[in-house]
Amino acid sequence: MNNEEKTKEIKNLEKTVQYLNHKIEEMELDIFADTEKIKEFRKYAWENKGGMDAQELNSVRTSSEQEAILLLRERDYFKKLLKIKDAPYFASIVVDDENQEKQKIYIGMTYLKDDNKDNLIYDWRAPICSIFYDYENGPCSYEAPMGIIKTHLYQKRQYKIENQKLKRIIDSAINIDDDILQEVLSEASTEKMKNIVNTIQQEQNSVIRNTKDKHLIVQGIAGSGKTSVALHRIAFLLYKIKNLSSDKILIFSPNQIFTECISNVLPELGEENTLETTFHDYLSKIINEYDHVESYIDFLNRYYANDTTNIELLKYKQSNEIIKDLEDFVKYLEDNISFKKGIVENKVFEYSKEELNDLFKNRYSSVVFFERIDAMALKFSENNYRGSKKKAKTYHKLLLEAMEFKKDYKEILRMFYESDFFKGKLKEVELKNLKNKKMINYDDALILIYLKGLMEGFPYEAYIEQVVIDEAQDYSYLQYLILNKIFKKASFTILGDVNQNINPFYNYNSLAELNNIFKGKYIELTKTYRSSEEIIEFANKILNLNHICAIRKDNHKPVILRDKLTYLKKDVLYLKNSYKSLAIITKNMDMAKSIYEYLKDKINISLVDINTTLFNKECVVMPAYLAKGLEFDSVIVYQDSKAYFTDLESKLYYVAVTRAQHELIVYRVLD
Repeated sequence: MNNEEKTKEIKNLEKTVQYLNHKIEEMELDIFADTEKIKEFRKYAWENKGGMDAQELNSVRTSSEQEAILLLRERDYFKKLLKIKDAPYFASIVVDDENQEKQKIYIGMTYLKDDNKDNLIYDWRAPICSIFYDYENGPCSYEAPMGIIKTHLYQKRQYKIENQKLKRIIDSAINIDDDILQEVLSEASTEKMKNIVNTIQQEQNSVIRNTKDKHLIVQGIAGSGKTSVALHRIAFLLYKIKNLSSDKILIFSPNQIFTECISNVLPELGEENTLETTFHDYLSKIINEYDHVESYIDFLNRYYANDTTNIELLKYKQSNEIIKDLEDFVKYLEDNISFKKGIVENKVFEYSKEELNDLFKNRYSSVVFFERIDAMALKFSENNYRGSKKKAKTYHKLLLEAMEFKKDYKEILRMFYESDFFKGKLKEVELKNLKNKKMINYDDALILIYLKGLMEGFPYEAYIEQVVIDEAQDYSYLQYLILNKIFKKASFTILGDVNQNINPFYNYNSLAELNNIFKGKYIELTKTYRSSEEIIEFANKILNLNHICAIRKDNHKPVILRDKLTYLKKDVLYLKNSYKSLAIITKNMDMAKSIYEYLKDKINISLVDINTTLFNKECVVMPAYLAKGLEFDSVIVYQDSKAYFTDLESKLYYVAVTRAQHELIVYRVLD
């Protein structure tokens, strides 16, 4: 780059910074003045409400609310400007404008307009900015509100700006997977996930900006940035979709550790964090028949600690086959349970057994079992009490008594397990526990939820418009059926990797199988940005893979294999001194505790378990199923004769080794 070009860029940054600082100062004063104005306005309304009629009072309230909404928007934008103050933009493109003249567009985390309403900075989510992520120099196009706009890309440039000073300029005519990306990849891992807005790749961008398809199903290999893509997609949808707000988006994450790890990405992008839950937490809200629902992690630990007795039964209980068995069982109940007698209410209103059965079997046959009872009870109350619903509960009770069938889901679940529809066999003590104990196992809870939904209808979450599911491969087909029925109006973004499935009882050949439920678009992310080439090569051998493309180029350290425990302390000290983060990953929690006890008096180390939410990544030990979605500069995978990864657990082993970014040491101490 010649000096003239350099000088232009420096002057542009100075001009932008000057205006940005001015805008921040101006908005700070305006926001303070508007806040005081609203306070005075509300005070006036309160003090004079006695002298206003209803129409005047309503007008004052409406005006106050509108001003408050505008003030909140102004505050949100003010916060975004503060976030970009030190580095206003990170890239630029030069394209033809509508008059076929060259136009330079600077791209940042949010927009900035000058006094003439011209853009000094474009928000990275603006339609034209997609060119930066999708094209090399040459003919290009982007999708604008008025349709596809064709143009020509002459220049693509990246900037490193710190404290409002230009540190580096890189022309990236062909792609953005070299200098800046490699610099980002070489950085040490931190407790929190970072935004990737300046290094989004073309295949990632195709997921982030997709608004044509209601549902997206994304298969991405380990380290392909699935979670980052999901979060940047949320930020894009909040920008793109009118009236969509963070509280209308729900993320299902694997555990609370993962939730904490991603908690700062959306705020970095200038958006509020969305609603978040785990499937277990959501189950616990729906199931009120038991005090506690076993967590997915405890369920896994039962298996990986060799604490399960009937593997084949557990596989069947989570299989696709049991879905039809449940549906057939409920159909059998609907066909064979009938009213044994008529009802009389208030000694006046009488319905015969025949009338009740006709209504139940014919008129209301289009709705589910207990909804038929609800509909009949409501109808009787409205017919007999001039449209009033007040007697509906009375009729409901009388109808169930006449049917001689209780709405007792513990008992109905037991009935299913004892029926010919259930293709397994539970021991008598297991059947008794279903009725008596206060906790329900995870596998039974899934069946109970579907059974309840078939018999009384699924709860409907009408307020949620977008659902994001990460680590999608760990959810069974039955779970997706349940979620699709609960969030039936929402759009789904589902991201996972079939090679990282840690559920030993359920497996997908491809996430494309979910198209049978969601009828969505299936996309694959095939590049990995997390691990070095040597680590990826080692991981490939575990699952006999050969299609993974490693992008990281900063490291050429071989994977080290160990067969003696005596090396462990030395290896831990070496990795701690070489990197900012280290994880010792084991097969199960018992082994993690054992390693922790062995090292805790020698080295400063933390144990991560199911109750952990915050932890320092400097040196931790954890089971592989809690390391899902996390990454560390260095990793030691430890296994011995008490807990080693068998051939059937190769996917869990794959998860463990692919947590490493720069260096990996694998122990197999079997003597």
